[in-house]
Amino acid sequence: MSSPLTHFDSKGQARMVDVGDKAETRRVARAAGTIFMQPATLELILAGDAKKGDVLGVARIAAIQASKRTSELIPLCHPIALTRVGVEFRVDEARSAITCEVTAQTVGRTGVEMEALTAVTVGLLTIYDMCKAADRGMRIDNVRLLEKAGGKSGHWQEQVGL
Repeated sequence: MSSPLTHFDSKGQARMVDVGDKAETRRVARAAGTIFMQPATLELILAGDAKKGDVLGVARIAAIQASKRTSELIPLCHPIALTRVGVEFRVDEARSAITCEVTAQTVGRTGVEMEALTAVTVGLLTIYDMCKAADRGMRIDNVRLLEKAGGKSGHWQEQVGL
């Protein structure tokens, strides 16, 4: 019986998965995560008054850059040519939170889930970094894959409420 953990060989040694025989297909992944903060910190971000500048603009660029460097950060992740990375921020003033959602796309032999997840995480960490002088108690939460499409395993979507 083969293991569902594809990054290990039959002897339990770590390996980079061979994707050479896989077909090139359009692959898409969406991921999201949220950062919670004090209301005053959110006000600083929305007013553009943070000392380091446009927090969400810088976080967007950081997320995109991170997606392109994923294979340098995750040891067994393949370097892939991204065809698109979209980064959106949703502000929830009632919860004093900002959600980052990333869509990563490629045409290739392996998926872009790790690129989307890495982008979300670095985008949120950038918000933290830029605002930590005002609020060290910010909390990053619920970083997760929302959806992936393409490849042999097909379409997968987060089941809300499970």
